[in-house]
Amino acid sequence: MSTASITEKKPDAAAFARGLEGVMAGQTSICSVEQGKLIYRGYEIHDLAANATFEEVAFLLLEGHKPSASELKRFKGEIVAERSLPREVIEFIKSCGPMIKSGAAVPMDITRTCMSILGNLDKDAQDNSAAANLRKAKRILAKTPTIIGHMQNVIDGRPLVAMETGGDPTLDHAANLLYLMTGTKPGAEEARVLDVSLILYAEHDYNASTFTCRVISGTLSDMHGAVTGGIAALKGPLHGGANEMAMEMLREIDQYTGGKADERKINEFMQNAFATKRKLMGFGHRVYKNGDHRAPILNKLGRKLAEKRGPEWSKWFDMGDIVEKIMLRDKNIHPNVDFPCGMTYFTMGIPVPQYTPIFVASRVTGWGAHVMEQHADNRLIRPLSQYVGPAETTW
Repeated sequence: MSTASITEKKPDAAAFARGLEGVMAGQTSICSVEQGKLIYRGYEIHDLAANATFEEVAFLLLEGHKPSASELKRFKGEIVAERSLPREVIEFIKSCGPMIKSGAAVPMDITRTCMSILGNLDKDAQDNSAAANLRKAKRILAKTPTIIGHMQNVIDGRPLVAMETGGDPTLDHAANLLYLMTGTKPGAEEARVLDVSLILYAEHDYNASTFTCRVISGTLSDMHGAVTGGIAALKGPLHGGANEMAMEMLREIDQYTGGKADERKINEFMQNAFATKRKLMGFGHRVYKNGDHRAPILNKLGRKLAEKRGPEWSKWFDMGDIVEKIMLRDKNIHPNVDFPCGMTYFTMGIPVPQYTPIFVASRVTGWGAHVMEQHADNRLIRPLSQYVGPAETTW
């Protein structure tokens, strides 16, 4: 390659945006992330959280419109019928206990591998038509909670729950997920809190994992391959893994303060974190500069649940309030939805390493919608880069 050709291939330095920040990378009719609103196909997130169920939102994202009563009944029946896992996936999950206990793998890794195996077994795997993609998206939605539930049973050393059916067909998506993890049917309030959290996590336009799915599907690769890539992207602590890291930080604070919501001690902890330039998860957002609309919705529901359980649970939200106050006062940074999510799931007794897989159980709806949208009007996603390596030389 000549020096001239290197120069020709360089994009304009003025157009360079680190991390593609501020770059408009495509168009979508699925979701709009705005400073003042979060909209799924025309419906604002506060409206959905207050008035919709997760299954209704899943239908909205995957089939493109608000469901009628008969459409919702049909959709829920389709999901329930696809909940059980193939034998090959179950056998892999049964083998994962030692991998997780040794630290070689975490639940997100197991979830990712299960998704890849499902892709090898799906009869529609190589068919990228709209009809096949919709069928696959529904199967993925149905089976992801079963993966999580069976995995947690293996970790806990218990028999798998409802292996033949993938749960209780009378339970909705969120309630069935909790049932699969514990073997106990959750109360209505717990089920509703998890249901709302799934609504809040379902879609968020061109975030890192969704963009990953679109890049993969843009090569005309398949739905399962794209979702497997999405899971890998979501795992990272700068993306979906932030809810786990936020709760781990609060547990550190709990130890530091001796289990009390002591504002002076929490301030000491936070000032030390600032001084050492520690990355504090659950705060800030690339788009939302004035606060994440989803965070107060989940904070309110989680706190209410914690207060019913008692002071030893509501203390997490008391500590969280103090941390939020200090972050806003000293850094002018607001919490994102991952911060109250960590406290809420902890209050519900959900093991911290399963927080991000539960995120997957929701976000597969958004990913599926984006894969279908990409396939329907495709152009290979191939940005330029700015070369900053050595000048041309001879070998």
